[in-house]
Amino acid sequence: MTYITDFFSFLDGLLGSAAYFPILLLGVGVFFTIYLGFPQLRFFGHAWGVLLGKHTPKDAPGDTSHFQALSTALSGTVGTGNIGGVAFAIYLGGPAALFWMWATAFVGMTTKFVEVSISHHYRREDDQGFMAGGPMYYMEHGLKLKWLAVFFAIATIVSSFGSGNMPQANNMAAGIETSFAVPTYVTGGLFALLLGLVIVGGIRRIAAVASTLVPTMGVLYALGALAVIVSNLDNVLPSFLSVFEYAFTGSAAAGGFLGASFAYAFNRGVNRGLYSNEAGQGSAPIAHASAKTDEPVAEGMVSILEPFIDTLVICTLTGLVILSSGVWQEKFETVFSGSDTEIVAGLYSDKNPEHVRHLARHLDLVPPSDDPVIPFTGVLEAVDGELVLAQATVLHNRSVAEGVTVSRNLGPYSGPVEIRDGTLVDRAMVLSGESLLHSVPLTAKAFERSFLGAQGAYLVTIGLLLFAFSTAIAWSYYGDRAVTYLLGSAWVMPYRCLYVLGFFLATIVDTSLIWLISAVTVAMMTLPNLIGIVLMRREVRGMTSDYWTEVRSK
Repeated sequence: MTYITDFFSFLDGLLGSAAYFPILLLGVGVFFTIYLGFPQLRFFGHAWGVLLGKHTPKDAPGDTSHFQALSTALSGTVGTGNIGGVAFAIYLGGPAALFWMWATAFVGMTTKFVEVSISHHYRREDDQGFMAGGPMYYMEHGLKLKWLAVFFAIATIVSSFGSGNMPQANNMAAGIETSFAVPTYVTGGLFALLLGLVIVGGIRRIAAVASTLVPTMGVLYALGALAVIVSNLDNVLPSFLSVFEYAFTGSAAAGGFLGASFAYAFNRGVNRGLYSNEAGQGSAPIAHASAKTDEPVAEGMVSILEPFIDTLVICTLTGLVILSSGVWQEKFETVFSGSDTEIVAGLYSDKNPEHVRHLARHLDLVPPSDDPVIPFTGVLEAVDGELVLAQATVLHNRSVAEGVTVSRNLGPYSGPVEIRDGTLVDRAMVLSGESLLHSVPLTAKAFERSFLGAQGAYLVTIGLLLFAFSTAIAWSYYGDRAVTYLLGSAWVMPYRCLYVLGFFLATIVDTSLIWLISAVTVAMMTLPNLIGIVLMRREVRGMTSDYWTEVRSK
């Protein structure tokens, strides 16, 4: 598992975590925002009209209504990223990360408009009479770059597992286990079966389920979030202001949070923003291709609403819940994940400002060349389950762990604990103690800081279940459209079976590794799509101008 984690960390360093990636993503969004004259503002009102069917003939070609297409695309984006992803971004980059999620969403509204419009224009009917669309079609028929289309389709299939399937299943099962003590494999088996029953019905059944689930889960989650915000009303304004205060400086250390540089907060905020709303990734155009309309730009306008609803509304609610509750800087008792744990030489305290500076730099995107914090190699002692830390410090979840205990074979361990390069040599040993939390557990703790009490965590679990399941449904459709493009519809059923199996297996795999895989696969889709839409810029502007002229003439 360590080798697998190291491999995906290496790929992530070349792709999503590389310094160029957030700059490219935001840069393309800013370019199109200026190039097209701020369509996210000019067309925002019109987009709602199109969504309600005011500008579309009833006999227009397609498989779903505008609302169903938007619901399907939203079900693909409104997922664990809104519950766990926001928490993960704040855990990594502090309040500043939320600012960059907002920035990604604002320019992402334009990026999504562009990618959906051009992809819808080049959609085709498959051999069964259903609409098939997505970036691979404009890449082949518009750009005449078949190889790029094939690469994107392959990346979509891989990403359907790494982005839409595995993180959703893993977080859903972990949340249910925490709240209701249901084993992860039981949750995985049950929902894998339900997933199979839905996706076998194709886009019409998927759209019908999504158009029911998305509004329901959005309203329930928003009401729960508002309950927490109202309960912590005095902290809401300071929390909101802190997002802007640290946006260009990085987040300062607070409590157990060791701080984050500007580069780290910027990178992780943009990265999590993309994971949340998928603007520029090229996934949403596949769902929107099914919409009944003969005007591609009209469907592009509907897609403007996605990042607004997903990130600027739902993610903001989650962010304010976490920041106003204060849990993002508090330590809680937890079982340590191996990939999030490092044992370093020397004794460090988060109460010592100098230690905090050294540790923050050590945990940054690129540690300094003269980093004084080095991995520990040697032997520690455990006495009645308690790890004696006379010459080393345990870091877990980017924080100084406290009260560290060691267990082996489900019982307290006493004896030598061998450490090599900062990690346990004996993989059967399990460390526990107090540290920061991230992802879904962090959001669950935040929801408990209200008049809802412990029931707040149950609300998060229910929201997580609905969000995750709907996302997995939508991404199965993205994957089967990519399979159809590459191999034909005969291979869709084998893909669906493999997809359901992957959903089950993901419930018993390490959480941090799943998030790492998702970051890599997101970048694999995003890079070719961003290049593609920039190359198609003139055609998009022409289509937009023609459509808007026609609308204004009516």
